[in-house]
Amino acid sequence: MKMNESNVDRIIRVGAGVVLLYLGFGGALSGIMAGVADAVGLVLVLTGAVGFCPLYAMFKLSTLKK
Repeated sequence: MKMNESNVDRIIRVGAGVVLLYLGFGGALSGIMAGVADAVGLVLVLTGAVGFCPLYAMFKLSTLKK
């Protein structure tokens, strides 16, 4: 896995992921929406933490400056 996310991209992903996890687990959302928010939030936090996005790789995109 080669990094394909810039530091700004990673910070935004982790921030958005934490907000979605809070909304899902915190009770602001319920039912299917809470589950979707939790799943998307978890993916955003994980991809932001490792600096690799599988969708970017699939489409040969990168926000990382070379």
